[in-house]
Amino acid sequence: MTLNGWIQIAIYCVLIVALVKPLGWYMTRVFAGERTFLSPVFRPVEKALYWVGGVDEAKEQHWLTYTVAMLFFHVGGFLILYVLMRVQGLLPFNPAGMTAVAPDLTFNTAISFITNTNWQNYGGESTMSYLVQMLGLTHQNFLSAATGIVLAMVLIRGFARASAKTVGNFWVDITRCTLYILIPICVPYALFLVWQGMPQTLGPYVDATTLEGAKQTIAVGPVASQIAIKMLGTNGGGFFNANAAHPFENPTALSNLVQIISIFAIGAALTNVFGRMVGNQRQGWAILAVMGILFLAGVVVCYWAEAAGTTGLNALGLTGGNMEGKELRFGIPLSALFAVITTDASCGAVNAMHDSFTALGGMVPLINMQLGEIIVGGVGAGMYGMLLFVIIAIFVAGLMVGRTPEYVGKKIEAKEVKMAMLAILVLPLMYLGWTAVATVVPSAVASIANPGPHGFSEILYLYTSSDGNNGSAFAGINGNTPFYNVTGAVAMFVGRFFMIIPAMAIAGSLVTKKSVPPSAGTFPTDGGLFVGLVVGVIAIIGGLTFFPALALGPLVEHLAMIAGTLF
Repeated sequence: MTLNGWIQIAIYCVLIVALVKPLGWYMTRVFAGERTFLSPVFRPVEKALYWVGGVDEAKEQHWLTYTVAMLFFHVGGFLILYVLMRVQGLLPFNPAGMTAVAPDLTFNTAISFITNTNWQNYGGESTMSYLVQMLGLTHQNFLSAATGIVLAMVLIRGFARASAKTVGNFWVDITRCTLYILIPICVPYALFLVWQGMPQTLGPYVDATTLEGAKQTIAVGPVASQIAIKMLGTNGGGFFNANAAHPFENPTALSNLVQIISIFAIGAALTNVFGRMVGNQRQGWAILAVMGILFLAGVVVCYWAEAAGTTGLNALGLTGGNMEGKELRFGIPLSALFAVITTDASCGAVNAMHDSFTALGGMVPLINMQLGEIIVGGVGAGMYGMLLFVIIAIFVAGLMVGRTPEYVGKKIEAKEVKMAMLAILVLPLMYLGWTAVATVVPSAVASIANPGPHGFSEILYLYTSSDGNNGSAFAGINGNTPFYNVTGAVAMFVGRFFMIIPAMAIAGSLVTKKSVPPSAGTFPTDGGLFVGLVVGVIAIIGGLTFFPALALGPLVEHLAMIAGTLF
């Protein structure tokens, strides 16, 4: 580890914290329907969309109606994306002549993009046409990101409102999120990426001749417009197979910095939105502090592990850390930082190959995902995921003092705790269950590039990433098989919607409750004691539910490596 590396990490942290209040203030105004500086431009468009869709923006929905609207919206998105991939050979904007995508891969990819997972069992430049990349994948990048944000807003309203029956209007929320937040950021963001050297063209792939005289085809396309929302919306699906390690997806150190800032920006700002809407911004800062502690713990371990290298490399005189699978232009600090950020958020973009990390360095991304990616998390998804753990922590605090737990004026009762635990426990059920199945299915085992503990880690990472709606991969496994395409899609679907529905039920329960004024026995939830309690609860639940999987994977791999050096 170097001083320069820590300075880069510190600069990143300062920039993220600096964005929290202004972006949180703006997002609060957007979802409250208040006028913003963009209203003169987008308000006429917004009203026109409501008119075309037959939406009454003044009419709010019950939580169940809101949830059903969201689910049908995603059914439509799935069908559109599925058909586009199956008939892409007949559609325009296909200069490379891409044919129809195989049915099982189409199914996996469609589920992947509507769930904000963006897991890719394909190489984008060799599988998808320009039209599918734009109309299908980029389109869903916007809508799946907006869905996560508006669902977080519903849970926040559950805490902020009192004695109410409605939680908002799905169609209004998703329209405002897309028009006033995502598009206004992505347009200048994409132009910035073009300035940095990222392609944005509908022209054909470029044929070039190398210095040795060989012919080479260089893939290009409408890259910048997809990468902007890929990062901002924590989608992660790359235009190219190498993702953010590809020079056309991440050309410079400056583009790398802006990309990792955009991954955390909205998720971090939602903590401020929460504080503003419940009437106490310190509540939001407390949640952000929990996220920050867990984030820094992951960065320290991952950076240390990669900078220390391995005993095998050091014995060969290859000191200076583990550079395998990393870009020289980013080095160890920015590779480790990117890996932690992309798995703290449900982004999945990578600028280094996680499969080539050390055993302990690769364990950090796994831990981040297996905690439910609540450390900032996906846009919106991280916020409502963290609030589920907060509910459990408040319940524990209530048991300690022998009274009904309260949080920001709302009593937390059995229904909320049960729904929170249901949402949390569905994740290990999926990735542990499917990992167990995959290790005994011959065709699934045959896809592993590395036998032994690391091969097990590859399977575990695949399902953890799918279930956690992350999308990153250890990459040492061939996931493009009928088994992994179908089971991975099931894991993505359950990991997204079986967590959303209990969270929405909690919001529906909370919004009807009266707001209880604080009393002498109320546990303070805006200070260091609360932060420590939530961190402790996350660590305990994580240890009880997730550690067995970790112990069987990267930890065993690390011990096996040590044993190999001794014997």
